[in-house]
Formats: sequence, structure tokens, C-alpha cells
Amino acid sequence: MQKPSLPKGTRDFGPIQMARRNFILDTIKDTFRLFGYNQIETPAMENLSTLTGKYGDEGDQLLFKILNSGDYLKKVSAEDLENGSAATLTKVSEKGLRYDLTVPFARFVVMNRNELTFPFKRFQIQPVWRADRPQKGRYREFYQCDADVVGTDSLVCEAEIILMIRRVFKHLGIEDYTIKVNNRKILTGISEVIGEAGKEGPLCVAIDKLDKIGWEKVQEELEQRGFQNDSVQKLNPLVQYNGGEAGKLEFLKSFLSSSEVGLEGVKELEETFEILSQMGEGLDHVELDMVLARGLSYYTGAIFEVKVNNVSIGSVSGGGRYDNLTGVFGLQGVSGVGFSFGVDRLYDVMEELSIFPKESVQGTQLLLTYFDHKGYGYALSLLSQLRANGIIAEIYPDQAKMKKQLDYASKNGVPFVGICGDQEIADKTIALKELETGNQESLNLEELTKKLG
Repeated sequence: MQKPSLPKGTRDFGPIQMARRNFILDTIKDTFRLFGYNQIETPAMENLSTLTGKYGDEGDQLLFKILNSGDYLKKVSAEDLENGSAATLTKVSEKGLRYDLTVPFARFVVMNRNELTFPFKRFQIQPVWRADRPQKGRYREFYQCDADVVGTDSLVCEAEIILMIRRVFKHLGIEDYTIKVNNRKILTGISEVIGEAGKEGPLCVAIDKLDKIGWEKVQEELEQRGFQNDSVQKLNPLVQYNGGEAGKLEFLKSFLSSSEVGLEGVKELEETFEILSQMGEGLDHVELDMVLARGLSYYTGAIFEVKVNNVSIGSVSGGGRYDNLTGVFGLQGVSGVGFSFGVDRLYDVMEELSIFPKESVQGTQLLLTYFDHKGYGYALSLLSQLRANGIIAEIYPDQAKMKKQLDYASKNGVPFVGICGDQEIADKTIALKELETGNQESLNLEELTKKLG
């Protein structure tokens, strides 16, 4: 018999992992709600016509396609097969698993625009799927936690994204991290200034790999994409700039002086930083990365990427403004901005740093144990009262020797057992034993609730 296995890039989660994941998710949810976002959900599958063309050529290759049900080859001809996958795909597959939460959200906004009040702020926490090569920190199935607002081009939204990221990290206990920010208009301006106007798309795809493959390899890729060597060399001052944070905006104003759109991007960043200042907030953990480029083709304004320093995991959060996204679904003039937390990567970071609080994995507080049927009945009479007082309690379900019951509690990390014997029944008490220390005391229900509550 074949042993059961999991598809590569997917994982099971046991009780401890789920408790820790829920700690992360609850922290993120609390933050989203605090900033006025409301939760929605969308289907796991979308029509391929909704998904394709929204993530660039590389993103389209990573979409999981779902074969049509039944005889999915009935519409495929021999000629289609000879013409390759592009000719065959639309005849065998009409749906795909969602690649992210932003495109389904844009589709949701367009379909429900008459019922929504704008600006509309939503958050969404659901799994997404990407046919990527699995590696540490990169999975084929993973959760995203998105917050987006559509129907406004106010830069207050960008400023609040920075504040939400900082609040989440503070409550998770992550202290050493960097929120990298840039603006796609700056990248467009860069392509104009170096004499490659209109090529910001391939420019961004290549520059997006700067941290992974280094500047030398990026130069080679740019030349392979048709950039002239002298144009590529004009990028050197940007890539090698080391004048400190304070001088970056002024440097960009000078470098982009001949590009109107580039200067507009610089102005938007300045205004975002000024809004933070007016809110009494500084630029803690914020870094202007002048060559930060997220490969997704729909970002048109601010872009964000968050990395935890001195860990083996890459970026754990990212996002940006996508003014034109809903236009492809027939709704023009709707500006949107948002970002996403990668909860799986956050988990790996916190595990690597060993910063999960002990209370995040707390399960049952108290296991009621007994020696005989009489004690079993007494324990049952206490169970609902304990739970009504907020004590996470359970009873050992089978009548077994006390040692077996205590072993069960120990192996499951239950800190206390409540022993229900003849004396406890007579005195209407519980013998509360702390397993870690072995200390034992006799308490009535009120005293027990006060101690464990």
C-alpha cells in the first residue's frame, strides 16, 4: 500500500502550530479592525479570464489551472495539441486557484459597486496558491492577510499602512525590521531619465531581483531585455547611492529633474512622510529604497516591502497603490491601495527568532481526574461550572488508572489536574495539582476559579 503524502509546497498544522498561527492572525485582525477595515471573503477559484494578465508574464506562469470537469479534452483538436499549451489551455481549463487576494477583491468591488459605500475599506484573510518552486519561506499554498481601501487617492491611506505594519510587528514582538518604500512613478521616471522611456515594465522585473542576484546579474538581464549599455550604466548612481536616508529625496529630485512623472512620485512620498509627521509619528523602521520594484504589473504609485533583518526569510509583507486595477473589469476611475502580510513567513520568522509567547499555545488549563465511577460523576458535575467561569477544562473521558490520566495531562501540556476523590466529594472541593512543581492544594470551586481565571 502506498504511503500517504502531501503535495510539495503544502503543510499540515498541528495544535501547537495552529495556536501560534492564530496568535499571528488575531494580532493582524485586531489591527485591521482598529483602523476601520471590514472583513470579506471570495471563492478559492476564479475564472481564468479574471486572473490572467494581472500579474505579468511571470505571474501568469505560476497560476494553478483547474481542468474542466468531465471529458475536458472533448473540445481539443489535434491541431490545438500541435500548437502547444496556449492553444489548448482555454479549451481544457476555464478556472484557476486565486494567486493573491487583490485581484479577486477588485473583481468583488466591480460586481458589488452599487451596494458599496466608497471609500471602501476591507480586509481578507484566506489561502492563495502559486505554482512556484518550493523552498524555505516559499510555499505553493499559503495564507495572505490583506487590507485594501478603494475609492480614494488620499495619501493618508499610505501613511496608515506604515502604521498598521508597525503595530502588528510591535504586538508580535518583532523589533528588527525594515519597511522599504518607493513609488512606481519614480521607476517610470528613472526609465525616462536613462533614455529607455516606456520600458519601466521590464526595468521593474529585472530590478526586482536586485537583492536576490546582485547588480552585476541585473545588468546582464537588462541588456538581454534590450536596454542599451549606456542606459544601464546611468543606473549606477541609484544602485550605489550611500548618502543616507535624509538625502535620498533631494538626490531623487536632482536625478529625476527632467521627468515630470518621476518628480510626481517623489512629491507623493514627501507628502506621505509629512502626513505621518502630522499624526505625531516618525519614520521609525522606514527606508526609502530608490530601486525597490515589485514585479506585479498593476502597481502605479506607492510600493511597500517589509523585511525582518538578520533572519533567513525574505520579505514578509508588501503592497502598493493600483490606480488602474478595476479598470480592466469595467470600472474606471477607482483608485486603490493596500498591502498583504504573509502569515506563513511571519510564522517562520518568529519561530527562527524563538519569540512566540508561551501563552500563545496555551490549551486546556485543567484536566479533571478521578479514581472511580463516583469521582467521575462528581467531576462531570463540576465541568460546566468551570467552563462557565472561563476555565478551559476537560475531563478524562475513559475510566482509567490515575497514572494514565496524569500522563495524558503531561503529554498534552495541561498545567493543572483536578483530582476528584472521596474526600473532595465529601468536602465539595477539588485537589488541584500543578504538574510542573508537584504542589497540591484543596480548593473549593470559587477559590479554584480565582486561581486559574
